[in-house]
Amino acid sequence: MERVNERIPRANNGRIVIGMVLITLAGLIFADNFDIMPWNWEHYIFTWQTLLIVIGLISLVKNESRTTGIILIAVGGFFLAARFLDLPFETRHLFWPTILAVIGILMIVRHKHHHHTFSGNTEINTEDSIDDVAIFGGSEQKVKSKNFKGGRITNIFGGSSFDMLDAQLAPGSNYIDAFCMFGGSKFIVPADWKVRVDVTSIFGGFADKRKSISTSETSFDRELVIKGMVIFGGGEVKNL
Repeated sequence: MERVNERIPRANNGRIVIGMVLITLAGLIFADNFDIMPWNWEHYIFTWQTLLIVIGLISLVKNESRTTGIILIAVGGFFLAARFLDLPFETRHLFWPTILAVIGILMIVRHKHHHHTFSGNTEINTEDSIDDVAIFGGSEQKVKSKNFKGGRITNIFGGSSFDMLDAQLAPGSNYIDAFCMFGGSKFIVPADWKVRVDVTSIFGGFADKRKSISTSETSFDRELVIKGMVIFGGGEVKNL
């Protein structure tokens, strides 16, 4: 249970960041209404650059892997600085090259080489963890590990599905770190698994659609925790 308690502050930190952002925004609006603001702040605050920075900050305080948060803050900060400094080039022409570079970096830092077998279009995963990247495409995995410990998932303009009905959880808390942007993930788990969803959703959602949830005491020492961030995407966990 110690590992579960160690993760609780991260969830609270995410809420704190969102709360601070809302309070700051409210303060700016009040100041603008009283003509205190010396500059046209709306053109800098209500932008996609600022949105990336906020998402990056939330990702930093909520997730174990901070690579995604750092990249989002760097991209948002670069383009926001270009607006402030009035750089002598059209930064909008750099948008898609930057996005492609970010996707490439995510693929490099998050992907590991695993040797899996295939049955039809479904990948058979017998390892104790998953490390899946789906970009502009999709993947299906059937997880058969008898000591499953979690893993990492990245979906960008793509989706992935994981059938865990034949898998067994390792003792303790096992974490799946999911990052979905314009994409989503689906997890099919056994009815006797203890599952907790701790995902931050921005213009998206992550649903627990399990029809039956076990209350058996034998499952309390093993837990699957799905955490991470969903941006303009979605996900679900279900059982049959």
